[in-house]
Amino acid sequence: MERIIIFDTTLRDGEQAPGASLNQKEKLEIAGALMHLGVDIIEAGFPVSSRGDFESVKSIASSIKGPVICGLARAVKKDIDAAYQSTRPSRRRRIHVFLATSKIHMQYKLKKAEDEIERLAVEAVKYARRLCADIEFSPEDASRSEREFLFRIVESVISAGATTVNIPDTVGYAQPGEYGSLIAAIKNNVPNINKAVISVHCHNDLGLAVANSLEAITNGARQVECTVNGIGERAGNASMEEIVMAIKTRKDIFRGLESGINTTQIYKVSRLVSKLTGFVVSPNKAIVGGNAFRHESGIHQDGVLKERSTYEIIRPQDVGFVGTGIVLGKHSGRHALSERLKELGFKFSDGQLDKINTRFKALADKKKSIFDHDLISIIEDEVKTAKPVWTLESFTINSGTRVTPTCEISLKNKNKFYSARSSGDGPVDACFKAIDKVTGIKGELQDYRIEAVSQGKDALGEVILKLKAKGKIVTARGSSTDIIEASVRAYINALNKIESL
Repeated sequence: MERIIIFDTTLRDGEQAPGASLNQKEKLEIAGALMHLGVDIIEAGFPVSSRGDFESVKSIASSIKGPVICGLARAVKKDIDAAYQSTRPSRRRRIHVFLATSKIHMQYKLKKAEDEIERLAVEAVKYARRLCADIEFSPEDASRSEREFLFRIVESVISAGATTVNIPDTVGYAQPGEYGSLIAAIKNNVPNINKAVISVHCHNDLGLAVANSLEAITNGARQVECTVNGIGERAGNASMEEIVMAIKTRKDIFRGLESGINTTQIYKVSRLVSKLTGFVVSPNKAIVGGNAFRHESGIHQDGVLKERSTYEIIRPQDVGFVGTGIVLGKHSGRHALSERLKELGFKFSDGQLDKINTRFKALADKKKSIFDHDLISIIEDEVKTAKPVWTLESFTINSGTRVTPTCEISLKNKNKFYSARSSGDGPVDACFKAIDKVTGIKGELQDYRIEAVSQGKDALGEVILKLKAKGKIVTARGSSTDIIEASVRAYINALNKIESL
């Protein structure tokens, strides 16, 4: 079998999606999940862009073992130096240099002629190669570049030392047949192409990122650059899970090809990225959407009950999809909870399990049946990497059609309790203002969403919010059968994140 290299750029291009800012701890958590998922290369960031991004890349390079850790750089020495220094702690590192080659970029953005672009590209690759043996070069906006010039650039950077050449469809302009023919043309017209791996990086502006990536593979590309859940600038990037499962499912098309991805981890990693970025996965999203393995049509249900392959081309368990079957209730013990969590792929210390069990029991008293999605939401809400500054003790709401909503809340900080009372435009607003009084932090709500985690009138509600305070913006979640409590927990979790940054 021939390996398709999975180059994950969730932490670089994915984080460039508006509103997807991640802090260093969150990036490291996602990088760890990508390592267990089995990605070959993690593009950890654009180190020169900020001190925070530099430190995040360096932290990942120091902690993550297995995947190649890559840093992005423009074709200038200071960028390349930053990429080198930040990835240096990793035993397997890569510098990824890019420079635009399309006429529109050269004329309006770079204001340089072809010969100058070629010279800068070659000099950058040679400089990077003196620092690192693994060099990738991307002619930005390659799909809109003049082919003869593109062939020339690719040949020149390979001669200069590039070991991977990436052909980006930077603005998602290409059509599958057109893009596939471009990859084939590069193979046939670049004399030294056998000395480098051909990579592809497709954007989804026309909804064709995955289709273009797969067409490129059939025409000789052997590295695919993609992101978890397809997140990224504008309409996003090629979706990692869709590419991987297409290769695995359609072996008749992708004969002799495989990825090294542990597909049973896909759903878990998708949930993690969704939680930390605050980007909700659409229910109809392929592979990881909530409806991906659900059937409502009577004809479909009948077919699936008789033989799942009638309407399912992928087994849910192959991607680690968590079903919504009833598994636990209020009479379930700690051992049963622990065993079910192990089945879902989670391992916790006794202390962490105690916290989860307390929340589970409280939820079981309110809800008749506990679903797997409920458990995962509790885990995401309760298990923190650091001890929280503020924890919820209690709150009381007075609200109604002819009453000004008021909230009295009590929070705990270092074994001391602090209380405050406030009114607001609604019960949630009143709670947030009361929390601000207690903590002394003025939060500015940037985004607020409510989702039902599972089915039924007693469904667990999950609140996802984005909060700005102290010049920082964070995303946080909270869950409860009471949406006001879920809102309060999400707001407190956000403030704790801000305090820890």
